[in-house]
Amino acid sequence: MSFVRFSTSFEPAASSICYLQISQNGKVSTPIGANGVSPTSTILACLSGNSKNQVSAAREKLWRNACSTLLIVDAQSVKNTDTAGLKGYGAGKKVSGIKRDIAVDTLVLAHALAVTAANVTDRQGALQAFKRCKGSLGSVQSVLTDADYVGKPFADGVKERLGAHVTMQVAKRDKCTVPRIMPKRWVVERSFAWLDKNRRLWKNCERWLNTSLQFVHLAFVVLLLRRS
Repeated sequence: MSFVRFSTSFEPAASSICYLQISQNGKVSTPIGANGVSPTSTILACLSGNSKNQVSAAREKLWRNACSTLLIVDAQSVKNTDTAGLKGYGAGKKVSGIKRDIAVDTLVLAHALAVTAANVTDRQGALQAFKRCKGSLGSVQSVLTDADYVGKPFADGVKERLGAHVTMQVAKRDKCTVPRIMPKRWVVERSFAWLDKNRRLWKNCERWLNTSLQFVHLAFVVLLLRRS
């Protein structure tokens, strides 16, 4: 067993030296830091923290509260490339790949993110996103979803993670034959359109789901920086 030393700019200077663990057969495992901690979790935590800080600053710049009281939730199924490592088949949209679950406010700022395999339901993915970002969602009072998120188990899961005071709003399409834009729902759909403009996100090219999640965080950070 041997170790290869390298550095990463995502970690603090005190722990910027990391090592790749290489076995005798030449297989490279997950990088580990000098203190034995994997930098993958550290990088993800840095990206998540920076994104949350930027979102709060952007809202306060527009004379809004740091945390939104309304979140709009939706999921996007993305096809895999041949280099992707983990995938699942989503029977709903007939996509073999991954699924991105996001929760945005009316200003199109992301407050909760999660990346899962495509076979994970939209409800389970949204609950994972709320669980990851629970610490910054204390002011949420209402969650707006579409018909894919109906059901008492999902509503109970949201209340368990965000608080018993949170209410659910389900936006349903009318039966008119003429297509109409659903109020407030277009915000989250436009967010997915912005993600698709990134070269690394139009399809899933990453081997690990954590890597895909990091690039989604980076895409939203770029959007925030362009607004500032």
